[in-house]
Amino acid sequence: MSKIKNWMLSKVAAHQAEEGQGLAEYGLILALIAVVAIAALRVLGTDISGKLGEVSAGFAP
Repeated sequence: MSKIKNWMLSKVAAHQAEEGQGLAEYGLILALIAVVAIAALRVLGTDISGKLGEVSAGFAP
């Protein structure tokens, strides 16, 4: 009975380690997406602001 218990505990521990690894990978992907989004907004921010200004000026009476 002890061999089965040890085997089961080793499988559970291995599964938990894989879940932690997956969570860390998702965290890294999310951080990368955030960095890319911030960089894109910094680069395109002035262009977008200018276009919105043109649009709003077009609707002014």
